[in-house]
Amino acid sequence: MKSLDTALAAAPLAAQGVTIRHVRTHEEFVACVQLQRATWGANFNELIPVSMLMITQRLGGVTAGAFTSDGALQGFVFGITGVEHGHIVHWSDMLAVRNDVQGHGVGRRLKEFQRDAVRARGATRMYWTFDPLVARNAHFNVNRLGARVFEYVPDMYGHNTGSRLHGGFGTDRFIVTWPITPDGDAATSAGEPSARNTPSIATIPLLNAMFDRSLGTSSGEPDGDVPNFAASLPPLLRVEIPSDILEVSAATPSLAKRWRSTTRSAFQWALANGYSVERFERGAAGVGSYVLSRAAEQPGAE
Repeated sequence: MKSLDTALAAAPLAAQGVTIRHVRTHEEFVACVQLQRATWGANFNELIPVSMLMITQRLGGVTAGAFTSDGALQGFVFGITGVEHGHIVHWSDMLAVRNDVQGHGVGRRLKEFQRDAVRARGATRMYWTFDPLVARNAHFNVNRLGARVFEYVPDMYGHNTGSRLHGGFGTDRFIVTWPITPDGDAATSAGEPSARNTPSIATIPLLNAMFDRSLGTSSGEPDGDVPNFAASLPPLLRVEIPSDILEVSAATPSLAKRWRSTTRSAFQWALANGYSVERFERGAAGVGSYVLSRAAEQPGAE
């Protein structure tokens, strides 16, 4: 006889009657903590306890879950609401979905529920973070949700959170924003990258390769303003990442650290020089690429 978990994994989510709603009972809050441990590991030191999940929701935050018809938690999202420059904003701090139901839209439905809940409370913008080296998250956040990258923070959560997902190569993060007012909803334009009148991905200059060649100085950092474009800055650049950074880290930790070093330098240089993340392309041969664009009317960097 199949276990309940096996049956749920095999059945379409629509048939399971999955409902997205606010977490209500103590047992449901406990299930959210258990899912955190299952996702980030038993030694994760950034775990959100039951008390904070409950109190934050009471004061305008969100703790919402995806539940099957029998009450089993499939995923949850947690965030806090506050005031920034006189505007109500929301920081989505944590999203977790059970491994056996990932890829079925649960994460997106949780984010959309969270967006609608905080919009009803007067929030105009949502923030959250993700690791630029995690290709799956890049596709979900940039392509599927349409979140906009506006800041790169090295080691945002310290060098080691205790999680097996963060070990060995730091916790650099993109901070992304998601406008949630009715006339600025980023989600309305989200989706798979479409075929545009843009060059082939292979013809777009690879920015982190320029920084990779610059490593080896006594400081271990790129020596000076490495990219050297002859006339003006190109309208498109790309930054390559591995398709599975955790697999790379497990097999060759030094290579994972090199990926972090070169992509960190590339993204920081690009954002400082007027580039923005346009989309993420999932490629072949174990790599994917962020495509970064720069408005033609912007003056070139000196």
